Amino acid sequence: MANSWWEIQVLCDTSLDEVAFWRLEKFGCRGTSSEIKGSSCRVSAYLPQQQAQLLDLSALSLLMRQDALCVGLPLPIVQWSLIDEEDWASSWKVHWQPQKVGDCFWINPAWLPAPQGDDRIIIQLEPGVAFGTGDHATTQLCLEALEMRFSDNPQNTVIADVGCGSGILSVGAILLGASKVYAVDTDPLAVKASRENIELNGIDPKRMIVAEGSVKELEALIKEPIDGLVCNILAEVIIDLIPQWTTIVKLSTWGILSGILLEQAKPVADTLEENGWIVAALWKRGDWCCLNIRRS
Repeated sequence: MANSWWEIQVLCDTSLDEVAFWRLEKFGCRGTSSEIKGSSCRVSAYLPQQQAQLLDLSALSLLMRQDALCVGLPLPIVQWSLIDEEDWASSWKVHWQPQKVGDCFWINPAWLPAPQGDDRIIIQLEPGVAFGTGDHATTQLCLEALEMRFSDNPQNTVIADVGCGSGILSVGAILLGASKVYAVDTDPLAVKASRENIELNGIDPKRMIVAEGSVKELEALIKEPIDGLVCNILAEVIIDLIPQWTTIVKLSTWGILSGILLEQAKPVADTLEENGWIVAALWKRGDWCCLNIRRS
């Protein structure tokens, strides 16, 4: 069953959902959704069958149980099953509804009618199997930080989105007023999803350039140093990337970094300082944080 996916479902206390998201992302899942009922949360995630064996799934379940024990929460129930590729959409899209993020965004699933009745910016999103539906605290923190950055004089701002996933942050930046965004990701499925979301949101493809790769590919794409960068990946990856940014930034460049657990903030901040950056602000939500940074 080469075109089959593991559907992993985690039933847990709502206080554990952020850690569950992190565990599933680190495990390699390419799509996640959540549904909250009372004090319980059901997190669903999806992974190509060939990327995990039954023993891997069992180890994941054990890690999640240990996470709960460490913070004194009820043990989660972790289940998994195989589904066919054509059942992918119907298995998780049913749980994903439009949601408000920050002061100005609606994140709207592309298959549902757009919300009506207010002046919020609507991001139409078809995430495919790429990470970034707007559900996760790290994505929301980044969008809120972009709101702040673009609240005053966004004209002629050029940014880079490193590890763009579904392209949600790039699309958000364009809709807020960025003149151009360069979005890169090492996953070809993320590149495909980002390009689809350009069309869904009626964005001129000349304003949002999407390519497969990372910083080296950005160097080849950009004509001059960027004004800002966003990076919502994992802390370990961000630490490796920070020294590489020197070639694409200038003294006035700002950054928004997330995908970072609070306990990982210090090593990220230390690496930033070693490479000529200052953490101007740290925003947190649950166990996650977002670093707003600038050149020192």
